[in-house]
Formats: sequence, C-alpha cells, structure tokens
Amino acid sequence: MFWNVTQELLFGFLTTLEIFALTLVFALPLGLIISFGSMSKWKPVRYIVQVIVWIIRGTPLMLQLIVIFYLPGMLGYNIWSGNETGRVTATVVAFTINYACYFSVIFRGGIEGVPAGQREAGEVLGMTRRQIFFKITLLQMIKRVVPPMSNEIITLVKDTSLARIIAAYELTFAGFSFMKSAGLVWPLFYTGVFYLAFVGVLTLVFNYIERRLNYFK
Repeated sequence: MFWNVTQELLFGFLTTLEIFALTLVFALPLGLIISFGSMSKWKPVRYIVQVIVWIIRGTPLMLQLIVIFYLPGMLGYNIWSGNETGRVTATVVAFTINYACYFSVIFRGGIEGVPAGQREAGEVLGMTRRQIFFKITLLQMIKRVVPPMSNEIITLVKDTSLARIIAAYELTFAGFSFMKSAGLVWPLFYTGVFYLAFVGVLTLVFNYIERRLNYFK
C-alpha cells in the first residue's frame, strides 16, 4: 500500500512541478513588464496597471482560479477542455496573472531602490538608457529582489495545492483521493513530505544565489 500511495503522490507531484515551473516561466517576465507599466510616465497606463495590480493582489487566488476556469464556460466560451490538460492550463493562467502582479511590485521596488545618482553617472559617461538598465540597474535590482522573490516562489509551491479546487490532479488531490476511496488519512499527511523536500531544495538554492550576489559588498 505504501508503494502504491507513493506512486500516486509522485504522479500528482509531477503536475505540481509542472504548474510551478510554467508559472515561473511566464510570471517572471510578465511581472517585469507590469512593473514598467506601473512606473510609466504616461498616467493613463500607470493608473490602469496600478488598479489591475491592486485588484489581483486584493482578491484571493482561489477566487481568481474559479473565475478563470468557470466564467468562460458560463459565458458560452469553452476555452478550457474538461480534461486534465485544460485544468492545468487554466491553473497556470490564473497563477501567472496573480504572481506576475506580486512580482511586479517586487521588481518595482528593486528598480526604484537603485540610487538615481548611479543612473545619472551612466548618462554622464555617455551610456544609452538600454546600457544603463542592463549594466547598472538590472544587476543591482536582481540582488535586491532575490530575498522577497524567494519568499513568493516558496509560497507558490504551497499555492499549487489550490489547483484541486478545479479538480486538477496535483499532489494534494492525489493524497486526498485516498481518504475518499480507502478511508486513509496518512497519505494526505504524507504529501507534506513532498512539499517540505521541495521547499528545502529551493531554500538551499536561494541561499546559494544570495551568497553569489554579494558582489556589491
């Protein structure tokens, strides 16, 4: 029984890992783009982006997931198939939008935290705005955003369990299924081992990255 449970949890963990990886792949660049929009000198763009970020950050991720998955069908647009692929895709879309907004705030803080004098020094040296961003601002921004970003990414690992709300077969769903079918509780607690191991690996990775980014000390 233990091996059967482990196999099912591993299968669910693969979906969890897929949701996690795809969310990061799409949310990180989108978050950077949103951060630029929130700092735009054009007020209409800046205000619209800030309102969107406020709405996304101010409402539960579970609610956003339910809306994104069920609302199109209620409106007559069945953009998500009823199979596992459609459920995972909807989850990734919801998570990407949510985490991109959170990441954008972190990116914005990192960019604005770089002293303006350094950008001005780059201009005096004849550097273009592109060169100033990539050679001065970006490097220092990365160092500043890694600690808060690592917290959000670790939170993402645990938030993947929300996918079971729309019946995506991820890790928690796999563990809970044994409680419904066989009356076993321990597989649900067993899922915690997978989450703890995953978070532990990420913690080690981010600690290593932070040590490597101490080039400005």
